[in-house]
Amino acid sequence: MRITLIDAGKRFNRDWIFRRLSYEFTQGHSYAITGPNGSGKSTLLQAIGGALTISEGAIKYTGSFREIPADQVFKQVAIAAPYLELIEEMTVMEFLHFHQAFKPLLSSCTIKDIISRVGLGKAADKQIRYYSSGMKQRVKLAQAIFSDTPMILLDEPCTNLDGEGIALYRQLIGEYCGGRLVIVSSNDVQEYDFCEHSLSIMDYK
Repeated sequence: MRITLIDAGKRFNRDWIFRRLSYEFTQGHSYAITGPNGSGKSTLLQAIGGALTISEGAIKYTGSFREIPADQVFKQVAIAAPYLELIEEMTVMEFLHFHQAFKPLLSSCTIKDIISRVGLGKAADKQIRYYSSGMKQRVKLAQAIFSDTPMILLDEPCTNLDGEGIALYRQLIGEYCGGRLVIVSSNDVQEYDFCEHSLSIMDYK
């Protein structure tokens, strides 16, 4: 999987969020998108994942030596982000089964294994609406990291996590994300210090 940005730009009304951005993201590597709060990191991440249309330039997706149409990119990507909602009337077991119907999970893990791995085994039968904010973030990380996709996008992945949760996040990255394309959007170094490459959105204003 390779993503190529060619003079890409995005604006809302008259304000450019980023502009003249040319960059290549390649599977098997990890990248950090950095910048202060409100600088547009999330907007760039959503554009990379095909959720937002850019205003100028182009984004090309290539997999297995062929170009992937933009409207098919969603099959290649899993994302965890604060602004993405969970179905809180479901239990985590029900939620992951529902998610799996649209996007397969890693074959090496059962859903029960995944729930245990993210430390939610004792709460597996509770509706997600009764979870703490940290537990909900663990669910978001589980559905992203354990999806069988070549690309994982993580927007402020340690939001609401305590020290134990942050350590778990780093373990999951190390154990399950090797060989995949990982892009982390954050201004907190502990969320992305494992990344091999860094891109500051402030360079493209």
